Amino acid sequence: MQKKDNSYYIDGIASGDAKILSEIYKDFLPNVRRFVLREKGSETDADDVFNQVLMQLYARLKVKKFEIQSTFEGYLFTACKNIWRRELNKKSRERVTKQGYAEHRGEASDFSRRNLEQEMWELYEEKFAELSDNCKEVLQLHLKKVSGKEIMEQLGYASEVTVRQRIFKCKSSLIKKIKSDKRFSS
Repeated sequence: MQKKDNSYYIDGIASGDAKILSEIYKDFLPNVRRFVLREKGSETDADDVFNQVLMQLYARLKVKKFEIQSTFEGYLFTACKNIWRRELNKKSRERVTKQGYAEHRGEASDFSRRNLEQEMWELYEEKFAELSDNCKEVLQLHLKKVSGKEIMEQLGYASEVTVRQRIFKCKSSLIKKIKSDKRFSS
């Protein structure tokens, strides 16, 4: 597969270019299928999730042009992964509801919620990219549930207390960056 820039795919989706859409399905759907199959889903589930993400992306592009900070493939896969995990959580909640009654929301409401969540994720990714390399590394290790002791050893900090302080400062910096962006308040 030849590496193409994000705008190639974005412009193709926005214009409904059948050739580019076909490439997107051919190049990126197999990874999504593998993920969904590994996570207790079927190929049909994967196809549905993939289509939802493309429809979401198309709808967003009709409203406004936006840039993807990561690779198109990374963006697409993360969006699919988020939707599939949300579907699993939703199914889990439906099984647990009292007297067998499940909450049902309209598809338009779900679509809007997913769209908003994707926009929030993109804001998070953008602001995370603005952090110092050290903060990114510390937070990534912390999010992967690496112990404070291991982080201390890997990054050469003096103590676990220093690691905890660094995690706190980096999280605070990230939160401040996100909250100061006008998209957060809207």
